[in-house]
Amino acid sequence: MQILENGMVEIWRQQQQHQAEPQPYIGREAIHNLILSYFFLACHLPSHHPLLLVLPNQHQSYFFLKESFCFFQSVYSHIMASATFSVAKPPLQASGKGFTDFSGLRSSSAFLPFAKKTSDDFVSAVAFQTSALGSSSSGGYRKGAAEAKLKVAINGFGRIGRNFLRCWHGRKDSPLDVIAINDTGGVKQASHLLKYDSTLGIFDADVKPVGDNAISVDGKVIKVVSSRNPLDLPWKEGAGKHIVAGAKKVIITAPGKGDIPTYVVGVNADAYSSDEPIISNASCTTNCLAPFVKVLDQKFGIIKGTMTTTHSYTGDQRLLDASHRDLRRARAAALNIVPTSTGAAKAVALVLPSLKGKLNGIALRVPTPNVSVVDLVVQVSKKTFAEEVNAAFRESAEKELKGILSVCDEPLVSVDFRCSDVSSTVDSSLTMVMGDDMVKVIAWYDNEWGYSQRVVDLADIVADKWK
Repeated sequence: MQILENGMVEIWRQQQQHQAEPQPYIGREAIHNLILSYFFLACHLPSHHPLLLVLPNQHQSYFFLKESFCFFQSVYSHIMASATFSVAKPPLQASGKGFTDFSGLRSSSAFLPFAKKTSDDFVSAVAFQTSALGSSSSGGYRKGAAEAKLKVAINGFGRIGRNFLRCWHGRKDSPLDVIAINDTGGVKQASHLLKYDSTLGIFDADVKPVGDNAISVDGKVIKVVSSRNPLDLPWKEGAGKHIVAGAKKVIITAPGKGDIPTYVVGVNADAYSSDEPIISNASCTTNCLAPFVKVLDQKFGIIKGTMTTTHSYTGDQRLLDASHRDLRRARAAALNIVPTSTGAAKAVALVLPSLKGKLNGIALRVPTPNVSVVDLVVQVSKKTFAEEVNAAFRESAEKELKGILSVCDEPLVSVDFRCSDVSSTVDSSLTMVMGDDMVKVIAWYDNEWGYSQRVVDLADIVADKWK
């Protein structure tokens, strides 16, 4: 991957083994000034190592990122992103651990220090950690008995970036290995904000700066670079030559634009193909909505419906009244209920095509820092009653959606669902059926933590199917 002068991203994939040089598509859009404010991270990798680029975004930032990709043919998309995970995959060690078999609050003892003899810049550090691995004669990976982990770099260490790191750290035997962070605040802020979080509490790990360019998490050294300007990142011109022979992939953790495939873990992620270079993990609200909507449609048949998400305020909103391109979000977040648009309901059709055109919705931003709730009302084709609807949810939560969907029978409030690992929790006492064909379902979700768990899950799936 190479970041060009105009802020575009160029990614090449070798078409044939004998091809000496790639023929990249280079976008020349006049977006240089806009791109200068965004965070980029790139890994300088040996030619025999594929690259996975994951672009996480929650609503915390409203950055628009334009990127140009070349995979077989040009794929041009306009996507939203506030943070980037770059992952370089050496051979992956198979793990039988399921998605539900973890607690995000547990610690990890993994330790993979940067080699002393590499240069101090980020690119060399990442390159050195992957260069010791052998490649097959075809330029791909040679999987051996002792296989290494997926190399992960985080760009944009904000709400989702830090949640992602905590979620990953809490999983034992994770196939992922976080080795680098790009954060404009620098090492001191990255270390402090990871350790102390007003929403998550104090991180149960030994977190400290290591010099001026790394942090340590329970002894695991993670390189830190700081640059708002992509032109200032420690990136070597022509570094794309080092990854020409590998498979390059992108995960966008925001709604993808255009024809980018969208996957929601527990809904359609099992259909992911390693041949797809760019995929989207959708939004936090879609990840909450899609699992129980899938159950409703399979059991009762959805005709049409509307959704309202009562959503915690995010970093995109204003603490006090101030300029914003959305006049409603220009108003003080902690003092108002702020109506805003959301594409979450429509996006369900991207993972459940049978529901195309059947769902729509809005969002209400409210003065809480975390945990949101979806209110869905649908008309169904099969006559039913509330107890039957809840029974269908319970059955799925114990089987195919275990670890993704849960059902709560207690009279709880939003704070009780903080750090919930699942994507959505149906509040059974609030399920209603009007007449016999109009169903109302309320489902809670941690829009930061639960969503970040799915980012890790999807990265695991990509790693498992990596060619």
